[in-house]
Amino acid sequence: MGPQTPHLQCSFNTVPVCIWVHRLHTFSADLTIYIYIFLHWRICCLVIGNAGFSHAIYRKIVHIQHYVEFDGPCMKTEVPGPRSKILAQQLESIQSVVQVNFFCDYEESKGNYLVDVDGNRMLDVYTQIASIPIGYNHPALTKVMTDPKNMGTFVNRPALGMMPPEQFSEKLVNGLMAVAPKGFSRVQTMACGSCSNENAYKAIFIWYRVRAGVLSFFFQVPGCPDLTLLSFMGGFHGRTLGCLATTHTKAIQKLDVPSFDWPIASFPQLRYPLDQFERENAREEARCLEEAEDLIVKWNQKGRHVAGVVIEPIQAEGGDNHASFDFYTKLRGITKKHGCAFLVDEVQTGGGSTGKFWAHEHWGLDDPADIVSFSKKMLTGGYYQKDSFQPDKPFRIFNTWLGDHTKNLLLTEVIKVIKTENLLDQAKRSGKVMLEGLYDLQDKYPHLLSKARGIGTFCAIDVKDEDTRNLLLLKARNKGVVLGGCGTQSIRFRPALVFKEHHAHLFLDIFNDAITELK
Repeated sequence: MGPQTPHLQCSFNTVPVCIWVHRLHTFSADLTIYIYIFLHWRICCLVIGNAGFSHAIYRKIVHIQHYVEFDGPCMKTEVPGPRSKILAQQLESIQSVVQVNFFCDYEESKGNYLVDVDGNRMLDVYTQIASIPIGYNHPALTKVMTDPKNMGTFVNRPALGMMPPEQFSEKLVNGLMAVAPKGFSRVQTMACGSCSNENAYKAIFIWYRVRAGVLSFFFQVPGCPDLTLLSFMGGFHGRTLGCLATTHTKAIQKLDVPSFDWPIASFPQLRYPLDQFERENAREEARCLEEAEDLIVKWNQKGRHVAGVVIEPIQAEGGDNHASFDFYTKLRGITKKHGCAFLVDEVQTGGGSTGKFWAHEHWGLDDPADIVSFSKKMLTGGYYQKDSFQPDKPFRIFNTWLGDHTKNLLLTEVIKVIKTENLLDQAKRSGKVMLEGLYDLQDKYPHLLSKARGIGTFCAIDVKDEDTRNLLLLKARNKGVVLGGCGTQSIRFRPALVFKEHHAHLFLDIFNDAITELK
């Protein structure tokens, strides 16, 4: 760990050693780039002649300039700064700003660095609530935006369910279907995580009724079955009405809103370190599985059939709560045994941050789910479904836009970057550095930190209480690192897939400095 990180300035003496190592790394990368430019220049001279040099090399240099990342955080004010506060006052006259942290300058943001309107440059380890896949202003995406062939797509937003554009199927095949989970050949696009799950719930209910036939003895009103979904304590699946009925995190999210009376099972509360509590954690998971199955049986017996079970591979918003792969394997077996659909909510876990494109791939199952929902890093929302979940009539799963076709264009490029740059392996390597560093920090500050956990860069750590957690988030932000909370006392780390080992070291160094100020 290095010396104190800069609070409000960027002078040499206050910048930690880690940042200067980072800058040396950047210089080395820049040197490689400049050599590449020189060689490109020589080729241009030979192939297209000196006359063609200026335009060709100019385009290459512009591309390189956009690619080279900042050399570290640079803080000029506290966050939010004066300009952010003025903008917040302006916005307050139009809508609520109680949840606004600060205003951003997205044109100046680049790679892993988020710049705010006061000129503060911060290492972003939260990435818009886990929704930036390959960093800010990636050249592959800016190229899509500036390609004249895409102009019509960006200017015109079609009703995709009725009048899709000519390239719609092609883009789905090259985008969403190119990374489809095992066993899925159908996808339904949506706009966000909440509407993805909300419509997936509808698909489950339609599937269950069509499969069972019209059984009047458990339908209160013809055409309006009294079916249910089973969810888990600590789960978060969205803020629309149906999703809220399966969301069980913060009370404020559900307060004053009517809810469906559906069964809720306990999610395992594991003890850490895991290797020291294997027997206790196995008993806890067995208890939760028994409870879930018992709920399905009891609700079926009283005529309120459980049509499906919804769960996250890691409960993100609820506190980054993990369960073993064996727990999910056995839960999948229970859903099959009782004829329930199994919906795996990958809105936050999907897209590669766990080191696999889908977190449920870690379970190693041949038939892991019936429906898999997604959003955030996928840029568009939606869900993959088995053939039997396709509605039998039009307009049963429908809205005006059914997502945004421009996001399909961008996602196609994101997937290319992930594959060509091996970003899934990068997430494993960077995650290893991050998690080992978090283990070291909790050993160093046992009175403050505990339960470091994660897969890939999808990591978290607990702070001793909520107030201390919130204070630590603010201190880290003022030192140049953007983080996010989850649960009652956890900090979650959600970097982009281009977050590399030296970024992890830099983050750990600054995070340590912020913790030191709490002592």
